[in-house]
Amino acid sequence: MKKDIFIDNNIASRFKNPADPEYIKLLDWLIRFQEVNEGQEDSNAYLVVSHKLLSEYHRSNQDVKGSQNIIAIISRLQKEGRLVFVKNPEISSFRSKYFTKKIEKKLTCNLEDWDHIPIVLLSDRKFALSIDDAFVRDLNNFPRFTATACKRPEDLPYAD
Repeated sequence: MKKDIFIDNNIASRFKNPADPEYIKLLDWLIRFQEVNEGQEDSNAYLVVSHKLLSEYHRSNQDVKGSQNIIAIISRLQKEGRLVFVKNPEISSFRSKYFTKKIEKKLTCNLEDWDHIPIVLLSDRKFALSIDDAFVRDLNNFPRFTATACKRPEDLPYAD
């Protein structure tokens, strides 16, 4: 199982100048790359993304310089094969199967975030970081899935 994580744009924007030690730990974990020998478990971090999320990252970070910019991190992860890309047909298929009228009525997050729910729920570990209360609540309570969404890095066992 890949040690993957979904990081919402509202969290990634905090990577620009992280004074918070928990964000520094998250960044270190995400960036660190270890060669995996045959027969060993892959302990590297993987970032779960979609086209829509990548667009959000680019819009909010286009003027940010430095290696802690999420765009630079994505470039590095892509070169190292550590991006898990959920394609639009997979998102559409998930939504048509699991987003019933009853579930849609219970969702409290913004309509724009509905496409992010399948990204998390289709990932291996179903871990997400977001400061959006409604998005976190909807992920943690989505029927038939067990996701772990948190607002703070130290509340999520991402490195385990």
